[in-house]
Amino acid sequence: MATTTSLRLGSACATLRADTAKAAHSLNGATVVKAAPKRLQLRRPGAARAAMMEAPPVPMKSHEEKNLPHIEQIKALSLVTAIKTPYLPDGRFDIDAYDYLVHHQIENGTEAIIVGGTTGEGHLMSWDEHVMLIAHTVYCFGDKLKVIGNTGSNSTGEAMHATEQGFAVGMHAALQINPYYGKTSVDGLIQHYKAVLPMGPAIVYNVPARTGTDLTPDVIEELAQHENFAGVKECVGNERVSAHTSKGIVVWSGNDDQCHDAKWKHGANGVISVLSNLVPGLVHEMLTTGPHPELNAKLAPLTKWLFLEPNPIGLSTALCQLGLVRPVFRLPYMPYNEARRREFVDIVHNIGLEHFIGAKDVRALKDDDFHLITRFY
Repeated sequence: MATTTSLRLGSACATLRADTAKAAHSLNGATVVKAAPKRLQLRRPGAARAAMMEAPPVPMKSHEEKNLPHIEQIKALSLVTAIKTPYLPDGRFDIDAYDYLVHHQIENGTEAIIVGGTTGEGHLMSWDEHVMLIAHTVYCFGDKLKVIGNTGSNSTGEAMHATEQGFAVGMHAALQINPYYGKTSVDGLIQHYKAVLPMGPAIVYNVPARTGTDLTPDVIEELAQHENFAGVKECVGNERVSAHTSKGIVVWSGNDDQCHDAKWKHGANGVISVLSNLVPGLVHEMLTTGPHPELNAKLAPLTKWLFLEPNPIGLSTALCQLGLVRPVFRLPYMPYNEARRREFVDIVHNIGLEHFIGAKDVRALKDDDFHLITRFY
C-alpha cells in the first residue's frame, strides 16, 4: 500500500472550483500536490454540463427565511442511505465517482442521503469540504431526493455554525449527533439540541457505541416536543425502537442487521443504511413491499461482512472491489485484509452481481492496489 501526504492550497470550496493545474515536490519522502484554483464544471449524471458553481452563498443568519421542506416530508422517509465519499489519489473528493453513486441511489428508490455522515467520513473532512459537498449534492440532486447534512458536533457553537451553513446551501434536514468525547450532563445534552433544533428539520442520532452517551427515551421524548424534531436514528436496538414508536416518535433504525424487524415488527419508518450503498434495490424492496424474511436472511452474510471492522472500512473496501471508487483511503482507515477481500467476492456471487450497484465486476484487490492518504487538507 502506498502512503501519500497530500496538501492542498486554499479552501475546499476553492478546490471544487479547481482544475488540476498541479505542481509537485518532495516533503520528507512524500508527494505534496498543490492545486492552482480554476473553475470546475459540475455535471448531473446523464445530463449536459451544468452551469458554473461558484463558492456556496454567504451563510444565512438563523432568523432569515429558509426554503425548507415541511417536517412531515422528512418524517415520511423510509430508505435513507448514508452515502460513501470517494477520493482521488491526492486525497481530494472524487466528484465524478460520488455523482455516480448518488445517481444509482436515485435509480433504485432511495429517498434521501446522509452527506458526510460516519459512512461518508465527515469527521475526516474540514468544514469547508463538508459544506461544499452538501452544496454540490443539493445543486445536482436536490430535486430528486432529500439531502440531509451531517452537521452535528460535540461543540454546540460549531454545530450551530455548520448547521446554519448547511441550510444556507440548501440541505433539507440535518443529522445531529450528541456531544461526544467531552461528554456533558443530561441537561447539557438537552440545551445543546435546543440550540440547534430551531435552525431547521433535524434527525437526532443516538449511537452510544461511538459517543459514549446514550440518549435515553426520556431525553428523546423531551426533544420530540420541538417542531423541528423529525425523528431519531436509533442504534441501541429494536426494543428501544419500540419504546419510541409506542409514543408516536418517528424512528429510523441505524443497524442494517436489525432494520427488517425494526420496520415490520417494531414500527420504525425504515433505516439509515450502510448496506444500501451496495444493494439499494434489494434494501428498498425489503422495506417497502412487505416483510421479506428470506431476503433479509440472504443479505445477512453481506451485512455481517460489512461490519467485521468499524464502519466505513468494510463499505469502502467493497466499493473499491466493485470498481466503483478508486482504492484510496484517508487514514486512519485501511482496507480489509486479503482474506476478507476474497470473502467479499464469494458473497457477491452468492447474492448475484446483478443486484449490486453498477453491476460491473468484482475482484479481490491486492495490498499494492491501495493508496493511503495521510494529510489531505
